[in-house]
Amino acid sequence: MRFALDKEQGELQSVVREFLADFSPEPVVRRLMAADELHDRPMWTKMCGELGLAGLAVPEEYGGAGYTFVELGVVLEELGRALAVTPFLASVVMATTLLLATGDEAAKRDYLPGLADGRLIGTVALAEDGGKWTSESVGMRAAHTGEGWVLDGHKSFVLDLLSADLVLVVARAEAGLGVFAVEPGAAGLDRQPLPVLDQTRKQGRLTCIATSARLIGTLDDGWAAVDRMLDLTAIAVSAEMLGGAQRTLDMAVAYAGVREQFGRPIGSFQAIKHKCATMLVEIEAARSAVYYALWAAATDAPDLAATASLTKAFCSDAYLLTAGENIQIHGGIGYTWEHPAHLYFKRAKNSALFLGGPDFHREQLAQRIGIQADNEVRRNP
Repeated sequence: MRFALDKEQGELQSVVREFLADFSPEPVVRRLMAADELHDRPMWTKMCGELGLAGLAVPEEYGGAGYTFVELGVVLEELGRALAVTPFLASVVMATTLLLATGDEAAKRDYLPGLADGRLIGTVALAEDGGKWTSESVGMRAAHTGEGWVLDGHKSFVLDLLSADLVLVVARAEAGLGVFAVEPGAAGLDRQPLPVLDQTRKQGRLTCIATSARLIGTLDDGWAAVDRMLDLTAIAVSAEMLGGAQRTLDMAVAYAGVREQFGRPIGSFQAIKHKCATMLVEIEAARSAVYYALWAAATDAPDLAATASLTKAFCSDAYLLTAGENIQIHGGIGYTWEHPAHLYFKRAKNSALFLGGPDFHREQLAQRIGIQADNEVRRNP
């Protein structure tokens, strides 16, 4: 593999960065944070329709462009850099990769074209009130009646739930765990917003009471598809964190070059140099991990699962460090609401906890590479 973008990928990065600079500058991000709007519909339409970003990694047979997870990672890095308020992670990464991981051709042909062109917004409902993303934490029940499947229970921390046209719910039936498609108009379905630390990333609570649902795939392979989706999403979130971390370094270096103390820029002081150097080292290490993980996802490498855990753990720590150091370098202004530094710190904290914190992924990594016994069932039903 190459630890650098090729010409076409570099052009994609430039196009997405310019697009986000025009359509998702900080004032737009703050407006969406404060408003009842779930995301900027015109921007989403342009992202999906004119740029084709939603279908980038969807196979052509399902209406996509047929590129790989590497190209998707390029887009995610730029979205993380801009803190763009979009359902991209929930719909393009989670819902789409989960559908692709199932063996249900009918469901793929029914849903993927809409997800690929942005007409459908999807999301995945897995975690419940305990906040765990594991098989043993699934409490929502699925039962088969004479008319089909019904779901009972609730889900929490569902990304972009209120804007979703399709919710893929992980539920437990007698024969095992399965993935079930629920549409917003289904009877017995209730969706409520949740208060969040990171206001740029909307979350909701889903309640089902005898809600009709469609089984996607089979109960035999349901968790295997979810497990793959979780690994790919961990890599996607890591790419987002890389973009955000790079942005915090850029902000810190720019400020250190113009802010003066004792008649000279603070960037000339050794303490500030050390902070910036530490940030750079962490970011470059994170970049290597993310680019390798994207390649592993694109090629379905044998070490994909271990790589996903390693990358998520490292990038979570790196982003939290750089976001915190950025605030320290800015000093008093970095703690104010008006400055964007706190937005990146909140996104760093949210992303670190999403799908399990760094300690969870380090433990999972140890299990996956065989240096720690799997005493607790983590992801096997």
